Amino acid sequence: MAGTALLLGVDGGGTGCRARLTDVNGNVLGEGTAGPANIRFGIKESFAAVLQATDECLEQAGLSLEEADIVACLALAGASEPTHLAAARTYNLPFFHTHLTTDAHAACIGAHGGKNGGIIVVGTGSVGWGIVAGRDYRVGGWGFPVSDEGSGAWLGCEAVRRVLWAYDGRAQWTDLTKKILERFEGDPHAIVRWMGQARPRDFAVLAPLIIEYAAREDSVATELMRGAAHHVDVIADRLAALGVPQLSLAGGLAAHVEPWLAQKTQALLVAPRGDALSGALWLARTEAEAFARSQQVAGHR
Repeated sequence: MAGTALLLGVDGGGTGCRARLTDVNGNVLGEGTAGPANIRFGIKESFAAVLQATDECLEQAGLSLEEADIVACLALAGASEPTHLAAARTYNLPFFHTHLTTDAHAACIGAHGGKNGGIIVVGTGSVGWGIVAGRDYRVGGWGFPVSDEGSGAWLGCEAVRRVLWAYDGRAQWTDLTKKILERFEGDPHAIVRWMGQARPRDFAVLAPLIIEYAAREDSVATELMRGAAHHVDVIADRLAALGVPQLSLAGGLAAHVEPWLAQKTQALLVAPRGDALSGALWLARTEAEAFARSQQVAGHR
């Protein structure tokens, strides 16, 4: 390393990405945010968001990429899929060293400081991740619409489905379903046109409305929140069966889903020690230390 050695952690998901830059002692030098960074929906767009958030960090630190040797851990949604990860690894990034992993893995590391434990991320998507004796376990998170049950995207899709059921006369209207149809100017065909182009984050935009109406005891909204919690319970059961001793929740919807969870799931929950950003920085530090050791070994030869 010829310049100033720095660590960069990035947490990228379907709604946006966050970056944090620190020195090797953990002092925060800058933070940044940008748009979505799910590599399943575009590697170029995802890395553009990563670099935008990185530039914000560097600007706050009063540095440029040329002045720093950055060891980066990019924890990105979609990186659990081998083909997407392999393609991402071929991308030319301006860092001294880059480690790519999933946002769920980094969230699990951050929640338990690299020790045994699990995490269930409930955001735009959903996934369970556990670490037991150095081994990683993944449950769910295969991508919307075939997976990511209980997530914001799942909630939004199920809500729109019930709007169409009500329009057909197959279900009763509620305040929630009426409100959602109003967003489409009362036209079910507008829902179909929108659906053909919508991404997970577009469905997830409806999640706050569902949460709001669940608090008003709207029957569809409460049904959906119970359904989301059930899916999280199932993920928790599987992680527990794999030997994960404790769980934390993460993601923008976690706090809203938690009250609906089964008691046996809640009994496993512990407050996370950190988030996906702190987990990414933990992994970046590990990579930097490994490089330093390899250099020392090479120097003794």
